[in-house]
Amino acid sequence: MRLFDPASQPDAIEQAAQRLVDGGLLALPTETVYGLGARADDDAAVARIFAAKGRPSDHPLIVHVPHTEAALGFATAFPPAAQRLVAAFWPGPLTVIVPRAPAMATAAAGGHDTIGLRCPDHPVALALLRACAQRGVLGVAAPSANRFGRISPTLSAHVVEEFQGQGEGLDEVWVLEGGACDVGIESTIVDCSREQPVLLRPGRLTLAEIEAVVGGPVAWSRPEAPDPAAPKASGTLLSHYAPRAKLRLMPDEQIEAGLQVLEPELLAAALREPAKAPKIAVYSRSLWARRPPSKGVVHRSMPGDAPTAAHDLFADLRELDAMGVELIWVETPPEDPAWDGVRDRLSRAAAA
Repeated sequence: MRLFDPASQPDAIEQAAQRLVDGGLLALPTETVYGLGARADDDAAVARIFAAKGRPSDHPLIVHVPHTEAALGFATAFPPAAQRLVAAFWPGPLTVIVPRAPAMATAAAGGHDTIGLRCPDHPVALALLRACAQRGVLGVAAPSANRFGRISPTLSAHVVEEFQGQGEGLDEVWVLEGGACDVGIESTIVDCSREQPVLLRPGRLTLAEIEAVVGGPVAWSRPEAPDPAAPKASGTLLSHYAPRAKLRLMPDEQIEAGLQVLEPELLAAALREPAKAPKIAVYSRSLWARRPPSKGVVHRSMPGDAPTAAHDLFADLRELDAMGVELIWVETPPEDPAWDGVRDRLSRAAAA
């Protein structure tokens, strides 16, 4: 793998852009997560993304563009709701789904007649996309830079962990350094291809913020009650974002009750084999405020505010996975709109 850092290599953006123009794979930073990119107008290049991730070829990718003008080239129409949302939130963590222009980004769209478009709010990503546009490539298809269904990467090191030495061709993934991702979970996705806008995946932006811009009600296709007529979109499968360990969502009282039952056994195991990884990790906002950490259990504190929790979520789950735990008990996030994105990711991870 090759790592390019614009902070220390003046030509890093130019080399990365040429890599994409030539049909290669490049992991790029965005404000949400790192994406695994290929030029969206080259079906053969996009096929390398699906192969590297182990992703079904009919599960569409999001196309990243440097500005609205570039996005228009991928669409037959930009409905009023999409226009308002783009004007309000681009560049930013918002993907709009619109009708796709014929013969444009067919593989990136998974063969569907709609396409997801986003303009990221990250200086390195925008510089890269502009450099690609100058070379005639107006969009870069870029799902999260991880194996399909697994934890998304929020650091370049996470991308290297995912792909280095993992098989033929995967070491050809180049990585463009952009630091830690500010948001930490993927973009909000709104389907604007039908008469009424539909929220397909929550993120940093809340449903109320979206409705305020659209100027009317926006439906929500939830994991437990999906909209059967909704177009396919990235990250909307019931099972997604999963660590290797089995993740379970529970109220903190249920976690505490479970620990009270298991603590003697866990403590005894830790004393017998101190070098062996604990079986259980607990990721909680409130539990540790009223009881000491349990012996023989890995304990991590979930941040108490939604933006920080989103920022830390995937990195924390990766850290727990690296410790070799078998189970991760996670306190259910609050029923507050600000937590919708975090709750969505954890619900899908628990379904794996």
